[in-house]
Amino acid sequence: MNTPNLSASSNTPTLANGSGAAAVLAAGIGAFALAVLAIAGDKSAHVASGLIFYKPTGPLSGVTTAAILIWLFTWGILEWRWHNRTLPAGRINAAALFMLGLSFLLTFPPIADLL
Repeated sequence: MNTPNLSASSNTPTLANGSGAAAVLAAGIGAFALAVLAIAGDKSAHVASGLIFYKPTGPLSGVTTAAILIWLFTWGILEWRWHNRTLPAGRINAAALFMLGLSFLLTFPPIADLL
C-alpha cells in the first residue's frame, strides 16, 4: 500500500491571501464608515450641511459618497500593502464581521437614537 509522502506536502508554497483579506477588511471599514457618517449627519446640523452633495437627496448623498470613497481608499491602501502576503484570515474576517455587525446596530433607529 502506497502512502503519500507527508513531508513533500509541507514544502508546497502557500498562496498569498492578502488581496482577499484587503477586500474583506475594507468592506467592514466601509460599512462602519457608512453607519458613523449616517449618525453624524442625523445628529449634527453642521455635519449634515457639509454632507449635502446633491440638494434633492440632502445629506444622504454625502453620506453614501463619503463612505464609498473611504471603502475604496482603504481597499486600495490595504491591497497595496498586503497583495503578496499571507495573513491570518480568521482574525481579519472576525474584525470585518465585527465592524459589519456594529454598523448594523448603529443604523438601527432605537440604538441610533440613544446616541
